[in-house]
Amino acid sequence: MLAYRYLTLWLLVLLTLALAACAGTHAISWAWIVIPLALSAVGLRDVLQKRHAVLRNYPLIGHFRFLFEAIRPELRQYFFEGEMDGRPFSRKKRSIVYQRAKADVDSRPFGTELDVQQQGYEWIGHSLSPTKIASHDFRVTVGEHRAQPYSMSVFNISAMSFGSLSANAIRALNQGAKKGNFAHDTGEGSVSAYHREFGGDLVWQVASGYFGCRNADGSFDDEKFAAQAKSPQIRMIEVKLSQGAKPGHGGVLPAAKITPEISATRGIPMGIDCISPAVHSSFSTPIGLLEFIEKLRQLSGGKPVGIKMCIGHPWEFFGIAKAMLQTGITPDFITVDGSEGGTGAAPLEFVDHVGMPLQEGLLMVHNTLVGIGLRDKVKIGASGKIITAFDIARTLALGADWCNSARGFMFALGCIQSQSCHTDRCPTGVATQNQVRARALVVPDKAERVYRFHQSTLHALQELVQAAGLPHTSALRPHHIVHRINDHEIQLLSELLKYLEPGDLLAGQFRYQVYEKYWPIARAESFHPQLG
Repeated sequence: MLAYRYLTLWLLVLLTLALAACAGTHAISWAWIVIPLALSAVGLRDVLQKRHAVLRNYPLIGHFRFLFEAIRPELRQYFFEGEMDGRPFSRKKRSIVYQRAKADVDSRPFGTELDVQQQGYEWIGHSLSPTKIASHDFRVTVGEHRAQPYSMSVFNISAMSFGSLSANAIRALNQGAKKGNFAHDTGEGSVSAYHREFGGDLVWQVASGYFGCRNADGSFDDEKFAAQAKSPQIRMIEVKLSQGAKPGHGGVLPAAKITPEISATRGIPMGIDCISPAVHSSFSTPIGLLEFIEKLRQLSGGKPVGIKMCIGHPWEFFGIAKAMLQTGITPDFITVDGSEGGTGAAPLEFVDHVGMPLQEGLLMVHNTLVGIGLRDKVKIGASGKIITAFDIARTLALGADWCNSARGFMFALGCIQSQSCHTDRCPTGVATQNQVRARALVVPDKAERVYRFHQSTLHALQELVQAAGLPHTSALRPHHIVHRINDHEIQLLSELLKYLEPGDLLAGQFRYQVYEKYWPIARAESFHPQLG
């Protein structure tokens, strides 16, 4: 199991011992052992050091990665830019995360490397009268009229389950969240012992498998949910309807990958494939969904309860909005996940061609809530490739109240985007259940990096908001973001994108085609449209 990764080190150690034996008999000079001895020492140091997970898992040969990274300005076009599996990736953003997580200087000489004349380039407008904000600890209150409202950071850890991530990765994320006072979403794999170890704030995600609150047949168990939801560490409940990377698609955790810890955490038996259905069994209509939300709110003792979804058919979300009006029940929040969101594994067609991108999904949710007069009662979170402070500022300007990030915090843990999450051979110990690989991720060191990434990103956000002349992130609006249409034309997002006015839908003022066509056929009693 260990041989292939440590083979170079073991061979060097054996070679050093053999040469030492020969030198002891005067068959060769002692000078012959200097180089292999030095390399063996470096390899042993790699295994024992706690800063670099790659070196702990790949002693000696892991240094080639850092060599290429050190000379990246010269070799960037050959090694680091382009496409992976046909999908473009951004090394620049990953580099920003690494630098902030390690407390390195992220300033750049000679100006931007971006092509400011390229179509799609965006920037935030600055003011000639910048503000001075006392703190970068920007927060939003969720469920302010509930028994246990939550004051939430505007930047939090998005849903990633124990099972998808290693125990050490979960520990480091939660310890970082505890130190920085921000939220850690459990993902649908439920609340593990590793989520509880450091006491960081949790958003418990309840998905169609009802892991951690299920009966033997996979149905929802009221008593198990109530017992776990009342933990002070769990601050909000999130009912997952779909995720951006594979909306409308269930999942299977093969029996071979189910460890005793995963079995206990999820409440599933050993030796049987774990099925995550594509749909919930507790409700089948928009009204049923809201009644389920209200039940969870009561069972949890009045904690904020919301939904997470990637927008698909417009009439389905419009049906949920109509159900809010009909029942008077509203979720405390809606987390909009864009189709650009990541996952450990999903069919290629789902990754590339299913679900609504974050911008369009966020606009639809925000506009609909404004149009029915409920935007002030329902907070909106957003997730989907949000990494930098500008990503956050832009997303808040579009209409979100806070942002979640998965890949940003994975980068802070040391993820190098090897895209081996589904193989259980993660080189940095982040996305694996192999305990030997996972030991490479040293919890105290990576927890500090998670904390620093969060703090540095919010500090950068504070500087952006100050430069724009605003008092708080909540003051960001679409007119603060400028978008290049082509090489000679720009527009403010407020001019480029479409927004409803408060109460428009209630007054029958549809304004835009999507509402004109699909709002009338949406039903509170069914996710299926009323045709004919």
